[in-house]
Amino acid sequence: MRRIGIIGSSGSGKSTLARNLGEILHIDVYHLDQLFWKPGWVLATLDEQKQIQHELTSQENWIIDGTYSSTMDIRLKQADTIIFLDLPRLLCVYRVVKRRIQYRNQTRPDMGEDCEEKLDWAFLSYVWNFPKTKKPRIQNYLQNRKANQDVIVLSSLREIRIFLEKIRKTVQNR
Repeated sequence: MRRIGIIGSSGSGKSTLARNLGEILHIDVYHLDQLFWKPGWVLATLDEQKQIQHELTSQENWIIDGTYSSTMDIRLKQADTIIFLDLPRLLCVYRVVKRRIQYRNQTRPDMGEDCEEKLDWAFLSYVWNFPKTKKPRIQNYLQNRKANQDVIVLSSLREIRIFLEKIRKTVQNR
């Protein structure tokens, strides 16, 4: 059984890491952005978000990416591995700006249907302030996790590359 929750700031690479892990481990990947955002940037209600996560986490194997701190405990309590992408905020801001340019007038593959890529000051502020406003809660959660849960904190692009290569080699040697 493999249940992996990936959390971190917007722009940290959660969806990319989830896709790569899914391919390597042959596990279904679920992007919360894709499941929570309805056409036209309408966010699912909190009850809908909880229901979606309960359905996903009832499966035997999964990789779920997304922080959504108001419901984070639902999936992380069920995860056997939690990966926290703790990348520098400047890199995350750069990546969300780059993503906006790359997907201009389009919907990203890991985003809800008909949610064209957008960027505003509120979102940039969220990303910039993530280390101050969201990271402490994540760190607290990780410190108080269940004893049988593995926690992996990746703080650089190099660490992510090394981690993925290690997983690839482990799978190949089985």
